[in-house]
Amino acid sequence: MAVIVVDVMPKAEILDPQGKAVSRALARLGHEAVADVRVGKRFEITVEGEVTDALLSEVRAVADEVLANTVIEDVVGVRVQDEAGR
Repeated sequence: MAVIVVDVMPKAEILDPQGKAVSRALARLGHEAVADVRVGKRFEITVEGEVTDALLSEVRAVADEVLANTVIEDVVGVRVQDEAGR
């Protein structure tokens, strides 16, 4: 079995109130070097068998059609996670 990781982030022009709240909290905690935070979503999809180009294309299509609200979000990454969990 393999794990395919899909990362989804708000589009750059979309306000991210959750990210702003985290950024303000970090500043209050003394982490002034943090300039901005954007909060997104990570999906881990476990698949059986070999990960082929066709399977990755299918996962990309699922990400665009189901996992991301493409009006306000972009799919920014689709990758196979290695055995060590990275």
